Amino acid sequence: MLTKRQKKILRAVVEEYIVNAEPVGSRTVSKREDIGFSAATIRNEMADLEEMGFLEQPHTSAGRIPSQSGYRYYVDHLMIPDRIEHPDLLMIHRLFSSHMDALEQTIQQTVSILSRITNYTSIMLGPELYDNKLKHLQVVPLNDRMAVAILVTDTGHVDQRWITVPDGVSLSSIEQMVNLLNTKLTGIPLHHLKQTVHKELLEEFSRHVENYEYLLSMVDQMLASELEGRVFTSGTTNILSQPEFRDVEKIKALMELFEETETVSRLFSNKHTGVQIRIGHENHLEAVNNCSIVSASFEIDGRSLGTIGVLGPTRMDYCKVVSLLDLLTRDLSQHLGRLYK
Repeated sequence: MLTKRQKKILRAVVEEYIVNAEPVGSRTVSKREDIGFSAATIRNEMADLEEMGFLEQPHTSAGRIPSQSGYRYYVDHLMIPDRIEHPDLLMIHRLFSSHMDALEQTIQQTVSILSRITNYTSIMLGPELYDNKLKHLQVVPLNDRMAVAILVTDTGHVDQRWITVPDGVSLSSIEQMVNLLNTKLTGIPLHHLKQTVHKELLEEFSRHVENYEYLLSMVDQMLASELEGRVFTSGTTNILSQPEFRDVEKIKALMELFEETETVSRLFSNKHTGVQIRIGHENHLEAVNNCSIVSASFEIDGRSLGTIGVLGPTRMDYCKVVSLLDLLTRDLSQHLGRLYK
C-alpha cells in the first residue's frame, strides 16, 4: 500500500514524464502546486518508490521515470480522465452528425480522427470480426472460371467474395462442397472457419466430395480469415515522433507488426466492457514491449460489434485517450445503431 504522499508524488512523476519525456527530479515535483512537500522529502519518497518498483532511474540522469508497474498503478488507482478539449469534442460531434451511410466510411473517418487528436496510431477491428458466426454459405458460378461466394452471418450481415474455380471442377462438386460446409460450419465464428476446415473436415471432404484436393484452394478463398481487410489503421507513422522510438530496430519491429493483420487483430481485440489498458509486457509481444494499447469495444443492443483502440508509447497520455475512447465508442455505437436499423 502506498501512502497518500507517495501516491501524489507517483502521480506527479507520471504526469510530468508524459508531458516532457525527460526524467523527473525532486525539484520539478516540488514546484507543482498540488504537491506541497520539500524537495528533500520528495527525493526520499522517490527513492522508496524506486525500491518498490514503481519508478526507475536511468543511468544518465539523476531524475526518475515511471516503470511499467508505476504506469499500471497510475491507471488503476490515480488516473482521472480528462475533459475533452472543445475543438476535439466539436470534431467528434461533427463526424457523427454528418450523413455517413456507408459502414466503411464511418470506420475510416473514426480511426482517422482518433489518430489525429491523440497523435498515436489508431486501429479499429471492423464490426462482426470476432463474434459473428456463419449462418449460411452460397456459391454462385458466373462462368467456368469465376464464382461469387456469399457468406451470411447470424446477425444478417452479407459478405460477397470473388473466387476462382479450379480447372476441371464440376458444378456438382461445388454443390457437394457447399452442402458439406453448411452442415459442418453453421454456428462457427467467422475467424475460425478456415482453421476448422483444415483441422476437422479434410477427411469428410475426401469421402464425400469429388476432386476435393482441387476444391481446397477454392475453399481457402471463400473462407479467407475475416481478419483480412477488417482491420483499419490510421497514423501508423505517428510513433516515429515519439522520442522513445529513435532506435531503428524498435521502429522496424513495429512497422513489420502493422503488416501482420491477424497479430494486430489479436492485440487489439477487447471482449470486455469499457476501456481496457495493456501496458508494455502485458501485451505479450516483443515488438510492443515499450508500447501501451488502450482499446474499447463498441456495440449495439448489448452485442459487441468491434473494437477501437490506440497504440502509443508507455509514456502515453492515458487520461486523454481513455476519455476519447469513452466518447467515441458511445457515439459510434449510436451511429451504427442507426445504420443497422
